[in-house]
Amino acid sequence: MHLDYFIVDVFTRTPLAGNPLAAVMNTCGLPVEHMQAIAREFNLSETSFVERRAADVERADGVRVRIFTTREELNFAGHPTLGTASVLNMHAPETVIDNTVTLRLNVGPVPVRFAGEGLEGEMTQRNPEFGAELDRGETARLIGLRSEDLADAPPQVVSTGTAFAIVLLRGEEALARIKVNHDEAMPWLRERGARWFYVLAPNPDQNQDPTKWRARMQFHGGEDPATGSAAGCAIAWMVRHEVAPSGARVHLRQGVEMGRPSDLFLSARAESASVTDVRVGGSTVLVANGRLFLP
Repeated sequence: MHLDYFIVDVFTRTPLAGNPLAAVMNTCGLPVEHMQAIAREFNLSETSFVERRAADVERADGVRVRIFTTREELNFAGHPTLGTASVLNMHAPETVIDNTVTLRLNVGPVPVRFAGEGLEGEMTQRNPEFGAELDRGETARLIGLRSEDLADAPPQVVSTGTAFAIVLLRGEEALARIKVNHDEAMPWLRERGARWFYVLAPNPDQNQDPTKWRARMQFHGGEDPATGSAAGCAIAWMVRHEVAPSGARVHLRQGVEMGRPSDLFLSARAESASVTDVRVGGSTVLVANGRLFLP
């Protein structure tokens, strides 16, 4: 069996920056255990698998895509969604309808709209679900900080398909010091319905531009250069708590500390007691393509 694949860097215009993704094409019928083994072979944070279906099915339901880490399958993840849609936009033009590629993920259809001919894409995520507000002192301790490093808005679990604990800090200096205690944090977060912490801070030049922010996401064994699923949760939380204005386009920088700077562009709308229209966008650049040879 021969399977073509593409490697793209997501949430960047610069090769070897952003968050890398391997997108494996035409994998319909490939056993799950083979997908998991291929994801381990690439050893990236996520690998996506495109299962092409009949044209009328794809028009009605989207292109079937599955997402794997090196350990497990995910129902939703942001940079694989944007990156896979970008690959289809480049190499499978029949999947593009009105400048939009719709992916059928485990959480359901997710549309990714592209600006003209470029690879500037924007996904519309599910409406957020707001979970538990978290104890400030325990949250600070688990991310290696002090309570006074946290801003006044409460840390909270939010999900637009994958649940994160959103934490806002008072300044960028504290963001540089975070060090998540994963052995304690993982079970503590699971009990409260979240997978990881997503930590935000205002940019140093925020007085000049209040729509510029920074973020970090550490997980067991490493750090993520760009987390599109968490960014959707973050903008929903920011709008709900009036940290960011409803409908404004927020520029979020991530991956700076690990040398893979990423640029995510976010917006959401507050409508009465709910938050809707959660959008996460950015650019994608192709860095490699090749072929897998499987027994």
